[in-house]
Amino acid sequence: MPSLTTLLRSGLGVPIGLLAVLAMVIVPLPPLALDALFTFNIALSIVIVMAVFYVARPLEFGVFPSVLLLATLLRLALNVASTRVVLMHGHQGTGAAGHVIESFGEFVIGGNYVVGVVVFVILTIVNFVVVTKGAGRISEVSARFTLDAMPGKQMAIDADLNAGLITQDEARKRRTEVRAEADFYGSMDGASKFVRGDAVAGILIVVINMVGGLAIGTMMHDMAAGDAARNYALLTIGDGLVAQLPALLLSTAVALIVTRMSGEQDMGSEVARQLFGRPRALWTAAGLLAVMGVVPGMPNAAFLTMAAICAGAAWWRQQRERVARAAPAPVAAVAEMPAEPQDVSWDDVRPVEAISLEVGYRLVSLIDRAQAGDLLARIRGVRRKLSQELGFLVQPVHIRDNLELGPNSYRINLAGVTVGEGVVHPDRELAINPGRVFGAVNGIATRDPAFGMEAVWIEPAAREHAQTLGYTVVDPGTVIATHLSHVIGQHAHELLGHEEVQQLVATLAKTAPKLVEDLVPKLLPLSVLVRVLQGLLAERIPIRNTRAIVEALAEHALRTQDPVALQAQVRIALGRQIVQDIAGLAEELPVMTLEPELEQLLQGSGQSGGAVTPGLEPGLAERLQKQVADAARRQEMAGEPAVLLAPPQLRPTLARFLRAGVPGLHVLAWNEIPDNRRVRLVTAIGR
Repeated sequence: MPSLTTLLRSGLGVPIGLLAVLAMVIVPLPPLALDALFTFNIALSIVIVMAVFYVARPLEFGVFPSVLLLATLLRLALNVASTRVVLMHGHQGTGAAGHVIESFGEFVIGGNYVVGVVVFVILTIVNFVVVTKGAGRISEVSARFTLDAMPGKQMAIDADLNAGLITQDEARKRRTEVRAEADFYGSMDGASKFVRGDAVAGILIVVINMVGGLAIGTMMHDMAAGDAARNYALLTIGDGLVAQLPALLLSTAVALIVTRMSGEQDMGSEVARQLFGRPRALWTAAGLLAVMGVVPGMPNAAFLTMAAICAGAAWWRQQRERVARAAPAPVAAVAEMPAEPQDVSWDDVRPVEAISLEVGYRLVSLIDRAQAGDLLARIRGVRRKLSQELGFLVQPVHIRDNLELGPNSYRINLAGVTVGEGVVHPDRELAINPGRVFGAVNGIATRDPAFGMEAVWIEPAAREHAQTLGYTVVDPGTVIATHLSHVIGQHAHELLGHEEVQQLVATLAKTAPKLVEDLVPKLLPLSVLVRVLQGLLAERIPIRNTRAIVEALAEHALRTQDPVALQAQVRIALGRQIVQDIAGLAEELPVMTLEPELEQLLQGSGQSGGAVTPGLEPGLAERLQKQVADAARRQEMAGEPAVLLAPPQLRPTLARFLRAGVPGLHVLAWNEIPDNRRVRLVTAIGR
């Protein structure tokens, strides 16, 4: 015979238990079985309340709605079974329905039936009107707010993933948690309706037992009205109390779990810290109790005793805080006397750092691990993600404080030159408007330093509210890391030098030694290879596929050494990758083209060594850039990439000309489109 533990582990325990609960509605139960099941029901309710109280996060008890439903069904089934016994055998005496119901009834009634009925009614009102109704309302509001906040939380996860702050697995885990949280609170909203319905059913069952018992006792068993009232009142109140006690416990458990915050916390320690951790509140309470204790006619001893307890607790808390503040700081080691200064040497000339981040003194806490700063870990994640995406190892980021900056300011430098800066508030969080929000939030209005989007610096307590309104909320470390990632991505071609290219070549030589040996330096100098790769990165083309790049260069290096011409051939070889990075897996690529008249004008504007150099009048050049920018903006609003399709001989020049004025534009040549992609003309750019 399998044990209970074996059944639970095999997954059969819960289905078998559910079938047994439903069977209790039909199969009559003896009083001994009722005693065991009522005791089990009370014990189960206590265990559920304790589990809710000690769980760190509501999602750790994600099965709670199902447990609540099963416990409610068990209680209702016991009510039906006990009602059958009370009505059928109540005339035999107060012990007809078992010792548990009899003991609870005698304990509450205490010899006075009116008092017993009043106590039971009060207990039912407390459960139905106060606890159950409040828990149901909180569940409803929590479910609605959680569902409204889902888009903002999903966008925050996407922002962290795009910034390299988290990996794909971490993003997948966080998305699963967001969905689980929404499912949990949605289920709790429905489960609270079970609890409310159970309370109503309990009241009706008590009325039925009382009225039905009196009628059956007097009419069918010829009992005196007083004897019938005594027997059935005790059994009814005992049965109702045995049912209402677990119901009150479960209603309390529902109220506890839906009022918990989402963060990990121990409720017991948090209640003690937040409620009794402020000496000023305890001193005030002690003073008010002492005043009430000296008023004539009041219970002076009780109030003065409680005032003394509050004052003692306040004094004890103050002493602990004073000891904590007076703890001696670690004594710094005494610095040795500096030696005689030496003469200036080459060691005093500091090399320029490839990437550096300077922060104001208030932002040092974001870097200091002792102050729970995680900016260093985030920057490592940014380097790892960018290195994987771009195809070469991004140099380390050197971080230092700069007293010349504002307290909340930071600065990003590449090769000693500032390329980005911003201001963050370490004690706030940034709520970014992704384009559509459903209200305003209070805070310091600003713009996202990476992409220039409208944003507001809000208090951390307003995070959930801002996400409910549709904002994407990120912490200050994420703001800096995202800005750094954006800057490095824009200037990746400046970070790729001879040393990095040499490492790429050496890595490829491990798998394709003959290919590398034939190309560098026999056919192509390393400097030309560097310029080709830099040109690709400048146009946001990753160089991950080093083998395809080197094979294309080896094929065409005998005919030309011009980096621009070689880059064009490499782009043809990488056409499938380029188009997929732009349009994903869509079979159709929306493009803009040049009108034939403008195309002929650009081709005939001037040639030098085979490369077209537009000698356009400033007005025409400005109109061209404006038309392309407007068309690209329309494509962006439509959710499609902005792609300009041009003849191969015009593509390099147009790409350089439009790069600064239209940042999100992709300029492709006809021969770079793979054969399996269809082209859809969106608009034609004219004069």
